[in-house]
Amino acid sequence: MKQRLRSRWTALVGSACCVLQGGALAAEPATAAPDHYLLVWAGDRAHNGNDFLAVIDADPSSASYGHLVTTIVTDQQTVRVHHTEYTMPPSGMLFANDHDVGRTFIFDVRDARHPKLARSFTDMAGYMHPHSFLRLPNGHVLATFQHAHRLASDAQTGRTGGLVEIDDRGNVVRSASSVDPAFPDALLMPYSLVVLPDLDRVVSTNSSMHDPDLFSGTTYQVWRLSDLKLLKTAFFDVGANRYSHISPEEPRLAADGSVFVQTLACGLERITGLDTGEVRSQLVYTFPGNFCGVPTIAGHFLVQSVPRVHGFIVLDISDGARPVEVSRLTISGSYAPHWTGWDPRTQRLVVTSGATPEDRTYLLKLDPASGALTIDTAFRDADGQPGFSFAEREWPHDWKGVGAPHGAVFTR
Repeated sequence: MKQRLRSRWTALVGSACCVLQGGALAAEPATAAPDHYLLVWAGDRAHNGNDFLAVIDADPSSASYGHLVTTIVTDQQTVRVHHTEYTMPPSGMLFANDHDVGRTFIFDVRDARHPKLARSFTDMAGYMHPHSFLRLPNGHVLATFQHAHRLASDAQTGRTGGLVEIDDRGNVVRSASSVDPAFPDALLMPYSLVVLPDLDRVVSTNSSMHDPDLFSGTTYQVWRLSDLKLLKTAFFDVGANRYSHISPEEPRLAADGSVFVQTLACGLERITGLDTGEVRSQLVYTFPGNFCGVPTIAGHFLVQSVPRVHGFIVLDISDGARPVEVSRLTISGSYAPHWTGWDPRTQRLVVTSGATPEDRTYLLKLDPASGALTIDTAFRDADGQPGFSFAEREWPHDWKGVGAPHGAVFTR
């Protein structure tokens, strides 16, 4: 009996101590989970492990800003991890592909801390090797597929492909071929696209992912969005150096309704007349070097990744016919930039490079008045350095290795 009373008294005293100390404990707020994330699509640099999606804290108010939250791994051994969507869709179902195996994954990231792999797909509607994904007003994805099967019974590829509309379950809704009888010898492999719903138009570029055809693409195509009818195929404007128009890749819609297209040869083409039917392109700017990567338009600034300067060049495109350089940012003497993506919520730009393990993924700040770019030094990995490192580490999906990032997108 005495022992039971002593035990009860001890418990009550312990509770009282906890209550007394609880004031101090309660004054220390629990660490809140971040509510904004960066999703980076990556693979194993050594091509032994599998493709995975990394979830990184992108909430500037979070104590773990820049730290890895989790990963979700696929069953696909890395071959060429490539594009995600450019912005996060409202549905929270994110498309990402491994291009060379022609396989695309659909991730459910509505709860970004606990992402799920919903499904995957390969060839669709007689087309293979999807490259880029843009959302339509109805919420579906319109994807560029580089190749059409020459025959239904084989997997040979040709110099034409198509567009395929896909729902979030990975089902084909409709498709259309890039074949144009008026351009029988042109390379018509759809690379990327931009959707202009107010004009009932889609603009796509034609460029190859294969080294033998790398510098063969020189055309763009205009489609009617409502029925995917091909309306026009045209060559891009050829500049004075006879080079900068080659390998057109990423089209981006500007505020004035024109479409800017970056080329692998570091040209910047501008397509106008989409609202009048008098469609034409003009080479309006040439960046130094070649192998320029994914651009981003934010307001009246266009940010271009430029390997020659080991960083980025910002153009003021207020006068679309006469872009003016307003700033540039060099990350290091060896940085090889590729992907850029804008986050309207925090007014930051994500930039990736998969060239070397030392090339980190950074968030950049863009000054809305001057267009100046700076590294967000508050975005730091667990090693305390600015930017996120894909160098060798123990990853949450029970794999140790060096990651190779490519596409990246922010949650909404």
